[in-house]
Amino acid sequence: MRLRSRLHRLDKHLFAAVAQARLPGFERVLPPLSRAADNALLWAGIAGGFALSGRRRLRRAATRGLLAVSLASPLVNLAGKQAFARKRPASDTLPLARLLRTPLSASFPSGHSASAAAFATAVALEAPVVVAAPVALLASAVCFSRVYTGVHYPGDVLAGVAIGVATGLLTRRVWPEAGEAGRARASATAPSFDLDPLGDGLAVAVNPEAGDAARVLREAFPRAEFVPMDSVDKAEGKALAVAGGDGTVNRGAQAALEHGRPLLVVPAGTLNHFATELGIEDADEAVAAYRGGDLVAVDVGEVAGGVFVNNASLGIYPDLVDLREARQKRVGKWPALLWALGEVLGRDAAPFDVVVDGVPYRAWLLFVGNCRYGSRGAAPGRRLRLEDGVLDIRLMTAARTLPRLRAFGSVVGGRLGLSRHYRQWQADTVRVETPSGEVRLARDGETLTVRGPLVFTKRPRSLHVFR
Repeated sequence: MRLRSRLHRLDKHLFAAVAQARLPGFERVLPPLSRAADNALLWAGIAGGFALSGRRRLRRAATRGLLAVSLASPLVNLAGKQAFARKRPASDTLPLARLLRTPLSASFPSGHSASAAAFATAVALEAPVVVAAPVALLASAVCFSRVYTGVHYPGDVLAGVAIGVATGLLTRRVWPEAGEAGRARASATAPSFDLDPLGDGLAVAVNPEAGDAARVLREAFPRAEFVPMDSVDKAEGKALAVAGGDGTVNRGAQAALEHGRPLLVVPAGTLNHFATELGIEDADEAVAAYRGGDLVAVDVGEVAGGVFVNNASLGIYPDLVDLREARQKRVGKWPALLWALGEVLGRDAAPFDVVVDGVPYRAWLLFVGNCRYGSRGAAPGRRLRLEDGVLDIRLMTAARTLPRLRAFGSVVGGRLGLSRHYRQWQADTVRVETPSGEVRLARDGETLTVRGPLVFTKRPRSLHVFR
């Protein structure tokens, strides 16, 4: 009790010191800032701006920030305030310009401070310092404003900050952080030659639809040799760079493997899954990765005389993924998957006969991933490793009755591990045959018709890439 009494006296003393402080201009800034943070509206607005930026790291920062606030707010308001029921400080010594309308809720801990600290902590886990630092300063200003405007003791604010930081860090348990979700594990290796930061010895092939990436690469690598995309397999040099989407990366990987050269992946397409899992988001980050000289060895899959760095598939999967990618920015990945599946199955889609490792199936799709994907279901999103030596095989079979309805249910249930029509396993080789002998194969997003049987294999740690 003595300690609690001493802490309370110290709290009141500090509050009085802030009340007597006269900080020019703060009366105009801090009260409106404190009101803007009511109901976490300030943080929701910033999160909205991050979401509209189009940058993956900022979108993740927005999501994690709102998740942290949603954890901190009920913890403070439904648990902390009810448990302590501390009265608000007397603010009769403060100037009128600084006063806010006194809330009716208890004083300890500060909900505004908890939300501010939670959002700032979560943003710091995802966003670059140039973004995270201003958010942290803004959160600090909101915390100070709660004392400066007379609605909280300093101890209330410190307790709220502690809760906010804890819940911000707790989001790593609920949702994987960027290092886990975006930057998949790979085996580090060393460059076999001295890198020229201006690109001497680097061959660069740019997809014509790569947009601004070509300009960035030409400015960064004036000594590099730029070759047409159609001639990427004939390009010479100590290293190869390709700019485009996953289909372009596939061609670059094939050429890099044939000539035994390291590959620089420059994301500049509609789909950039492989680059994202390397942790490279744009052309500037690709340039930095090359100049940093860090190489990793990753697996590739092989089928029908070609390689794949992401996945290969048969059946409705290519259409399913294309439609999901087109819609997920509007409604989110999981709703977009259901929407896309309903649209694909609503067409003239039909299951196909296939024999997988000697076992016959009637199936809607067969997915073969290069390395194990983290989520269940017929359209998984990401990998935790790029060098585990296995193929991730997922099969969605068809039922004899209500095949389209069952297919829809299999995708939903497959993600939950509940559907008997969904199968998933790992292997280093899988053999696939179809009665017709011909099969439509999608390999890293590019579709081709090939003759079977198809044998999917692995080439462990065979491709060296910069990151």
